[in-house]
Amino acid sequence: MKNSLKIQLLMVFVLGVAGLSTNVMAQQKPSPQFNKMMAESFRSEGIASVDRITQDATQKFCSDPQFVSTVAGAIKAQELQRLNMATISPPSDGSYLGDWKNGEAIAQSGRGGTWTDTANTTNGGGCYNCHEIDKREISHGNIGPSLWNYGKIRGNSQEILTYTWNRINNSKAYNACSNMPRFGHFKILNEKQIQDLMALLLDPHSPVNQ
Repeated sequence: MKNSLKIQLLMVFVLGVAGLSTNVMAQQKPSPQFNKMMAESFRSEGIASVDRITQDATQKFCSDPQFVSTVAGAIKAQELQRLNMATISPPSDGSYLGDWKNGEAIAQSGRGGTWTDTANTTNGGGCYNCHEIDKREISHGNIGPSLWNYGKIRGNSQEILTYTWNRINNSKAYNACSNMPRFGHFKILNEKQIQDLMALLLDPHSPVNQ
């Protein structure tokens, strides 16, 4: 019985190593069918041009969930996170916090970037689509975590300031396949708007932290 058990355990180990090797050797393959479907499903309209469907390396990676779930995918994710982190710059004036009142307006607004907008339309963040932020706002999504009492819980250390700034700018620096838009990376929001959102989350006087 002991020898039989040893053989079974050895087989499990060998099969596990073989599976690991297969995952490491896996290659991310482009999908011509997917590319064809995307090209045929969209057209330019107003300021919304079809170049938006051209995927960068991170987007292509996350469009292949089978590869993402492999060991090779995990290694690739780490590489992409480092590349996304390298795109983030600290605030040019050294100030991380702006005006929380403006930040609330930005979080509430979902305008900007659509074919019905103009190039002069001020973009919003649409933050409430995914997050609970101020408890007084009962209309919010739950795709992302609640941000209520964000600063009150975490404090205002440099580490928290930097992390929050980076997350808003380019969340894929921490999670390659994050659902959160890359607000700074794609210039959806400008630096001042991001500073105002930072204040909404971290300013002790913000209603979020009461």
